[in-house]
Amino acid sequence: MRPEPAGVDNRLVVGGAVRTWRTLPQPALPDPAAVLAHSAGHALAAARQHAVHGTELLLSTASRVDAAMRTELLEAGFTVAVLDDEGVQPTAPPRPRAAEPGRLWLLTSGSTGRPKRVGHTLDTLTTVRADQPDRTWLCPYAPGTYAWWQVVTLSLTQPGQHLVVVEPDELDEWPAIAAEHGVDAASGTPTFWRRTLYRDAAALARVPLRQITLGGEPVDQAILDQLREVFPAARISWIYASSEVGASIVVHDGRAGFPVAWLDRETPDRPTLSVRDDELVITSPYHGAGLAGPVRTGDRVQVIDDRVLITGRLDSDEINVGGSKVSAGLVRGVLTGHPGVAWARVTGRRAPVLGRMVVAEVVLVPADPSADPSADPSAGLDEAALVRWCADRLPEHAVPRRIRVLTEIPVKETLKSDV
Repeated sequence: MRPEPAGVDNRLVVGGAVRTWRTLPQPALPDPAAVLAHSAGHALAAARQHAVHGTELLLSTASRVDAAMRTELLEAGFTVAVLDDEGVQPTAPPRPRAAEPGRLWLLTSGSTGRPKRVGHTLDTLTTVRADQPDRTWLCPYAPGTYAWWQVVTLSLTQPGQHLVVVEPDELDEWPAIAAEHGVDAASGTPTFWRRTLYRDAAALARVPLRQITLGGEPVDQAILDQLREVFPAARISWIYASSEVGASIVVHDGRAGFPVAWLDRETPDRPTLSVRDDELVITSPYHGAGLAGPVRTGDRVQVIDDRVLITGRLDSDEINVGGSKVSAGLVRGVLTGHPGVAWARVTGRRAPVLGRMVVAEVVLVPADPSADPSADPSAGLDEAALVRWCADRLPEHAVPRRIRVLTEIPVKETLKSDV
């Protein structure tokens, strides 16, 4: 056994129950184990068991592991174990192997195809090392994802970093849960924050947030400005992180992107950021196993004035319209810059002559029935008005030719939209 982690007495709120890391059960896990946690509480118990015993562990939920992935894990020598109120329910691999002590495995989000395994340790996942002011953090992420581990390792390793975990069926009510338990710091994707603002901005404003963190998707100026309006005194940070290269970029200045001056800057124990052929390349000390040296992230960037903006995935961000290149991310930023637009998705669609054309889906800001209609940013907003908005701000070939209005912001288990 290892020593108890430094945050072992931090408060945990799971399913409305208040406990600490120390009082969590420690399930007897096989080694190596691919644990499919039934709930957030079971996932936290597996994380603490790893911290104390060093069990080789891949942690996920059953919904993120399909039959093909389960077979792949078994063939890789993992015992696939469902962890629920009944205990550990294991399926042994056909060819057992020796465990690698201290190894943690993450499944990538699968944004470029099937999820793949990336090896880490608690040390490489723990990127907040300096002493922090006491905080009570909200954790809305799916168990076992990189973002989930970032919040969990903070609470495990730092005294005074308490944790309020929400289950997927609690996401729509998280502001009320957060306000009840004194949450003053929260991490989420831009889609998570947009969806909360869209559903109940007044409830969000009642949460006493002092730290707001965004990551996992491109972060545009519109969502940063909207959060600043609701929380003028909070520190708002956006983080670029991935399973492959860890937490590599942290920005606190309230502006989308990061300063051009950070490119190719070599600092001991800090990631080095570069751009090659419009792709972000990172050399990081927090990389996954076997990923030393420059790692091509697959994320497209554009340098505009003094900022480097991450606009989306290389394989989906660029739309070729009659030979002219269009960034879906920049068009999306124009749409979400409209005060009446809560969310937008921009894609390319086949078109005669041009080959591809730009199309979009949007969700409008809900009308406030108590407000003056003349002050309602979404009043009278339709496809034609949004096309005109874009035409005033984009070159002709980048203006969406079709804009469909949705009634709800779509979100996946990873808290991301398909953008």
